[in-house]
Amino acid sequence: MSVVAAGTGHYRPCVQIRTFTDDDWPQVWPIIRQVVRAADTFTYDPAMTAEQAYDIWVEKPPGSTVVAVEDGRVLGTAKMGPNRPGPGSHVSTASFMVSAEARGRGVGTALCRFALDWARERGYAGMQFNAVVESNEAAVAVYQKLGFRVIGTVPGAFAHPELGRVGLHIMYHEFEPAGAPESHPR
Repeated sequence: MSVVAAGTGHYRPCVQIRTFTDDDWPQVWPIIRQVVRAADTFTYDPAMTAEQAYDIWVEKPPGSTVVAVEDGRVLGTAKMGPNRPGPGSHVSTASFMVSAEARGRGVGTALCRFALDWARERGYAGMQFNAVVESNEAAVAVYQKLGFRVIGTVPGAFAHPELGRVGLHIMYHEFEPAGAPESHPR
């Protein structure tokens, strides 16, 4: 799937969001390494290797991994799929990473909108984020703007390198009205 941004569309102008290919990994790995080693937004081990990161980040079907590209340069990446297998597979999840140089330019918002559309198109009932660091105020604000709400916070569940222990939010965006028949992804 490839989406080229239009000035009036959901996605940031000039950014193409497309399916990840292995040729993208040399640009994706530095973004993941940068975000994970900062240890302030993701629960991943800061010492993870490129091989470990690839296995965690690159989704297998029915999931998907995408990249946000501008002028041939990967600015960010997202992965999405079912939140849980079996009886929980009707709810999706997603994660996003944006290079430090591209933050504040709408790339994360575009990736999140893309993931929401991806999940709706596949019949998921909603999208759940399991561990949003509460001190990551920019991400929390974007998610809330896009319709997510904090449904709970695990106090002190994240060891932030500067702030100490901070909470992890569980956030949810419901796609269909409560009580509607369940729809399962294809």
